[in-house]
Amino acid sequence: MTPALSVTRSILGQPWRWRGLEGERRDEGFAPDDLVTQLLLSRGVARDALERHRIPTIRGFMPDPSIFRDMDVAAERLAAAVLEKEPVTIFGDYDVDGATSAALLIRLLRDLGLDPQAYIPDRLMEGYGPSGEALVRIARGGARLIVTVDCGAQAFDALDMAAAEGVDVIVVDHHKCASELPKAFALVNPNRLDEEEGAAHGHLAAVGVAFLLGAALIRTLRARGWFADRPEPRLIDLLDLVALGTVADVAQLRGLNRAFVAQGLKVMAQGRNIGLTALARAAGLTKAVTCTDLGFALGPRINAGGRVGKADLGVRLLTTTSESEAEEIATELDRLNVERRAIETAVTEAAEAMVHTQGNRAVAIMSGPGWHPGVIGIVAGRLKEKLGRPAIVIAIDGNGIGKGSGRSISGVDLGAAVLAAKDLGLLIAGGGHAMAAGLTVAADKIEALADFLDQRLANDVALSRDDRALLLDAVLSCGGVAPALVEALEAGGPYGAGWPSPRVAAGPVRVIKCDVVGNGHVRAVVAGEDGRSIKTIAFRQAESALGQALLGAGPHRRLWLAGRARIDLWNGGGQAELHIDDAAWAD
Repeated sequence: MTPALSVTRSILGQPWRWRGLEGERRDEGFAPDDLVTQLLLSRGVARDALERHRIPTIRGFMPDPSIFRDMDVAAERLAAAVLEKEPVTIFGDYDVDGATSAALLIRLLRDLGLDPQAYIPDRLMEGYGPSGEALVRIARGGARLIVTVDCGAQAFDALDMAAAEGVDVIVVDHHKCASELPKAFALVNPNRLDEEEGAAHGHLAAVGVAFLLGAALIRTLRARGWFADRPEPRLIDLLDLVALGTVADVAQLRGLNRAFVAQGLKVMAQGRNIGLTALARAAGLTKAVTCTDLGFALGPRINAGGRVGKADLGVRLLTTTSESEAEEIATELDRLNVERRAIETAVTEAAEAMVHTQGNRAVAIMSGPGWHPGVIGIVAGRLKEKLGRPAIVIAIDGNGIGKGSGRSISGVDLGAAVLAAKDLGLLIAGGGHAMAAGLTVAADKIEALADFLDQRLANDVALSRDDRALLLDAVLSCGGVAPALVEALEAGGPYGAGWPSPRVAAGPVRVIKCDVVGNGHVRAVVAGEDGRSIKTIAFRQAESALGQALLGAGPHRRLWLAGRARIDLWNGGGQAELHIDDAAWAD
């Protein structure tokens, strides 16, 4: 494969390649009229589907909900609950996907005349997913129907207990399923092993599946004449919740998910959800919310409720009709997010101190007593990025039981491996999807788990890491890094997991001025051969080979820089700058 710009080994030790379109010549850059088209093509869009993907709409990507197994059964049962005004409880996971999924169904069922209750388990006291005791308690409290969202696909014992109690349970999930399914009234999950056409939507977050169930429910009630004398709920108005849950759960932004986020951001800009509006204010967001804001500002604050605070704060915020309550909860979540960061920093430092013990294992597993289980997923994600391989972080309690959370790399199915470990008796519980997994393990079996995952995933990890390359979308002169370019690039969004934001190469350049700012960031002014100069920054790279190369380059050596073109909103007067991911010597 021909390297981009002849870079076979960059300063960070990786080759550079053009993203997609390997047979086409790319070094000349793009004509402005071709830019978005090239971005779409390089992300796998077929030429005959370009217009549909250029402006992703729900109509353009929405499947018939009936293609999913049990969808119609679930919709009929929910419709019956609406018609009979049955007591319904929505049982959600404590993360953002669970909170948004629960909020979506609660708001929809309210619009249909019900008063659904929410139940979010406490992360520390109850753990992940529905317990039998909780379901029985809900049933004895009067609920005739329970809908679990973002959990339940592996809840065999809990659903057996619910069935014995005589309560119907609908499972709405997206996590990996075993060949045998738990006893539920209906189980809607695109990742069921017996899915056919619906399996193409296995990348949906749970909130996306909940949206499809909402569409099926409205269609069922319409067929029964329910809306003959009452207005239909506007399901489209709940897309802000779908966008938030999809991005926060790092679901791949392709196909329907990309439409969910693109249209959901438009709904969010209208300020329909007073809880989200209050949270944006608490987060200090003064402009229209972006995809980045969903993942790095709003999502973490809602997560903070389930991680270090009260588990139901997120759902309460997203479903409240009181502006004063929204402000109160948003302020509390913002405070809890600060607390979460401090806890996360402590656990991250402890886990990073253990990295040297991992050797060449395919999956890095760090464990420690007393670590807060509410932050282990975040820490696992940071370690995965630092090490370039899957990472699992396990918090061991006083009884010798570990709660673990793992994050994977592209091409390595961690969720399936965790399910296999569970089947072998190495885990007390476990599940997940390709890029993330959760588990419960006895402390004395962690070493055996590490050996199993190393044996099972070593080849996949090696292949993924061998294929590692920095992918570029265009090459520009310094003068080309301009606001007009940033605006043109954004037209190919929204960007996120599975639909990466464009990376451009600029140069060759010479470093005119360079220093360290903030928390180890390397800031530089560089000049190109076109006589233009631009500002650049490499975040948290002061101690890395990249940072040291920039600091030591001086004005006499030429570099290619690779990164993301952004608008400097802080002190650049709206000028474009380059956020550097890598660099390579041009001399």
